[in-house]
Amino acid sequence: MIKLLRAALQAGQLNTGMSFAEVEAMLARQEERTWIIKVQSLGSKDHFLRYAGRYVRRPPIAQRRITSIGEQTVTYWTDDKKLDCRVQVQCSLTQFIDRWAQHILDLHQHAVRSFGLFAPHALSQTSPAVFALLRQKQRPRPKRLPWATSIKRDFHWDPLLDAKGNRMKWVRRIVPAAA
Repeated sequence: MIKLLRAALQAGQLNTGMSFAEVEAMLARQEERTWIIKVQSLGSKDHFLRYAGRYVRRPPIAQRRITSIGEQTVTYWTDDKKLDCRVQVQCSLTQFIDRWAQHILDLHQHAVRSFGLFAPHALSQTSPAVFALLRQKQRPRPKRLPWATSIKRDFHWDPLLDAKGNRMKWVRRIVPAAA
C-alpha cells in the first residue's frame, strides 16, 4: 500500500494539502509499522452497498428502501410530504453517495440515538410498565458471546486455532519480569 501511495505521489496523482517532503516523511514512518491487511472482493455494487449499510449506524436510507442498484444509477423510494405519497427517486451513484455522506458525522460528533420514552435512562423505568400493559413477559437479556465466537461468526476464521490447525487452550498467565 505504501508503494502504491508513493508511486501516486511521484506521478503527481496524490492530492493533499501537505508538501511533497511531508508526505514522503509520513510514508517513511508508516513503512516501519507492522500492517495486517485483509483484502477481499465485495463483488457487485449492490453487494457492497448492502454490506456497508449494515455497518453504518442508523443510515439515512433504510436498506429495504433501496429498490435497485444499476451500473450508473441507484433507485430508492421516499415519502413525498407535499404529495402525501411514496415516490421513486433515481439518481447517479455519485449523487447517491453525496446525499448519503451528508449524514455521516465528523470525528467526535455524536448523534442522538434515542429520546423520550426510549431514552436509556427512561427505558429502565418505563419498560416494565409497557410489558405489564401488553400482558407480555419481558425476555431476559441474552448472554454475551465469547470474543472468539464473535470473531468466528463475523470474520469466518477461528482465532483459537494455531498455525498448524490445533486448538489452543489457556494454560497460565506469565507474570512480566520486574524492570
